[in-house]
Amino acid sequence: MSQHRSLKTAGSVATKRSVLKRGERIKLLKSRGLWTEGRLPTSLPKTKPE
Repeated sequence: MSQHRSLKTAGSVATKRSVLKRGERIKLLKSRGLWTEGRLPTSLPKTKPE
């Protein structure tokens, strides 16, 4: 059975994601100097990807 052409991701266009995962958000906050050690990873501030 073949896959529908709309579901294929042949790497044709690599778009930038607008939503970051929690680990990515923490890493970005650390690089910006907005993360303090010992802080809980819940209710993180909104961040825009670079």
